[in-house]
Amino acid sequence: MIKYSIIILFTLLPTVTIGQQLTGAQLLEKAISFHDPNSAWQSLHAQLNIKMNTPDGKERVSEITMDLPKEYFKVNSTKDGTEIEQIVSKQTCELILNGSTDISEEEIKTHRLTCERAKMYKDYYTYLYGLPMKLKDKGTIIDPDVQTKTFKGKEYLVLKVTYEKEVGEDIWYFYFDPQTYAMEVYQFFHDESKNDGEYILLSGIETVSGIKMPKTRAWYYNKDDKYLGTDILTKASPL
Repeated sequence: MIKYSIIILFTLLPTVTIGQQLTGAQLLEKAISFHDPNSAWQSLHAQLNIKMNTPDGKERVSEITMDLPKEYFKVNSTKDGTEIEQIVSKQTCELILNGSTDISEEEIKTHRLTCERAKMYKDYYTYLYGLPMKLKDKGTIIDPDVQTKTFKGKEYLVLKVTYEKEVGEDIWYFYFDPQTYAMEVYQFFHDESKNDGEYILLSGIETVSGIKMPKTRAWYYNKDDKYLGTDILTKASPL
């Protein structure tokens, strides 16, 4: 019995101590190797189809085109019968409502159609679907210490990330499977002492150009676990 216990103990040791052995930078490299093994992110030219569901039963369907080498981004979304197309190409911006660029001031206000908001969508989608590769961007501060945390009953290797002031002020935590290094949860706080912000549960994989992207993301408040919505990557196609 003692012999078998020792064998089991030494079998488990690599899993228990791996978080202590890895630095934050090393964990990030392993996670990127899982999600983008061919280093394809920087040359991505693809279309993503995303369906978002919210607790009130409303649904928004979006078709996103990214051409990272050409700095081109387009999101075409439909909600409640209204179609909005927003295009950001390098320094230019184009807004289209129900097929027309002739948009009234009232429509601009109702649908919040501005180039600033279009750029926000560009940054939002390229950041979230570009994780964990986007953690190599300039201004990102990777904590050198890897944490081990249990979240929703599963133990993870956790990477803490902050940003230089001109980039962002939130604190982020990224949770990786200790065996595969797949990213399965991320969480952010505006003020961690207040337990504000949100956490996002990731499930499934959709692969495009060799990049493994989370298929489903479910959003919750940190403070009370209130459910906010789910977005599903229904299709991802290279262009």
